[in-house]
Amino acid sequence: MSYKIIGDSCTDLTKELKKEGCISLVPLSLTIEDETFVDDETFCQKAFIEKMSKSEECPKSACPSPERYMREFEGAEECYVITLSAQLSGSYNSAKLARSMYLEEHPETKIEIIDSRSASVGQTLIALKLKEWKEQGLPFELVRTKIMAFRDGLQTKFVLESLENLRKNGRLTNIAAMLCNVLNIRPVMGATPEGQITKLDQARGMNRALSRMVDYIEKDATDVTTKILGIAHCNNKERAEFVKHEILKKIPFKSCIIVDTAGVSTLYANDGGIIVAY
Repeated sequence: MSYKIIGDSCTDLTKELKKEGCISLVPLSLTIEDETFVDDETFCQKAFIEKMSKSEECPKSACPSPERYMREFEGAEECYVITLSAQLSGSYNSAKLARSMYLEEHPETKIEIIDSRSASVGQTLIALKLKEWKEQGLPFELVRTKIMAFRDGLQTKFVLESLENLRKNGRLTNIAAMLCNVLNIRPVMGATPEGQITKLDQARGMNRALSRMVDYIEKDATDVTTKILGIAHCNNKERAEFVKHEILKKIPFKSCIIVDTAGVSTLYANDGGIIVAY
């Protein structure tokens, strides 16, 4: 049967996956003050980061319309849609509405909407697992059961270089942000099982915070020889390679992929941020 794997644009892809074209992306839009960036192939990370750093306003994102998702459903007998955590965006609900509307006209189409409860490279790992199982010829019902179990076992952690977006959106007071900057404190963050952001720890200095994150990964990573380690970086490939080296010298993951953040992930991670999923 013909199938499509569809992600919202928070699904950060490797250059190879982009060339293959096996995963379609539906763009969110990002607004800073009076300027809107579409999170597609036209997105310029450098310009977006510069705009964020100069603005006192918190960047805002707008999820894709149901109609935009519906266009991606066309021509496939099976569709698998991966969205940014429903706790962070309306993308999941928009995709669910799109499914309901599309099935009214195409009741024979099978569509599964997957709340990643993650973001960025966490969504990428879900997409890769779907691709693996569909290439093996697994039927729709089995894939939908297995992918939810895979999603529930997924872990996501990240470390931020800049706390400005947390300050701008009210999650960190001006005083707290100032103290963190003065003391060079970097938070180690994670995702709850429901897909909400939670603070795990903190450390003085980026490298110490990254090392602390690696310690957390070493504690809770399971069945690592069968898993792919995913690392996303915002404008800092060298830092991503450092994290890869630090993790793999302690934890024998099957393989590792590194991706650069597109628009939505850049909004969350900000310049220099690192996201890890496994």
